[in-house]
Amino acid sequence: MSSNDQKLADLAKEIAKKAYAPYSNFRVGAALITDSGNIYTGCNIENASYPATVCGEDVAILKAISEGETKIDTIAVACIDAKSETAIFPCGISRQRMSEFNTEHVIVVNDNDFQKYKFEEVLPFDFKF
Repeated sequence: MSSNDQKLADLAKEIAKKAYAPYSNFRVGAALITDSGNIYTGCNIENASYPATVCGEDVAILKAISEGETKIDTIAVACIDAKSETAIFPCGISRQRMSEFNTEHVIVVNDNDFQKYKFEEVLPFDFKF
């Protein structure tokens, strides 16, 4: 694991504290690094109309793409206060969004530890045109 991996894991945990999650109390943070070396973060933002909720991973990705980035090297995802014994992986919609921008690696953060996966391990049969 590289120092960038640790930095992304730490940033993901930190940004999760800023999540707006009054309904589920399921706070997710994400930090990504693009091929150009820029780092973007995001947290989930809930809405009383649940379909309007945006995942933390998606917020980070949308920020990166809106700044002209086109390829994600690595994204770290952390969930705090999840009441789960195991690490929380990104949902299917977020995985598909990661696929769209050729994500290479996904880091899943669990308490004080993290695991790094090749994207193909997280979404083995992604949908592409």
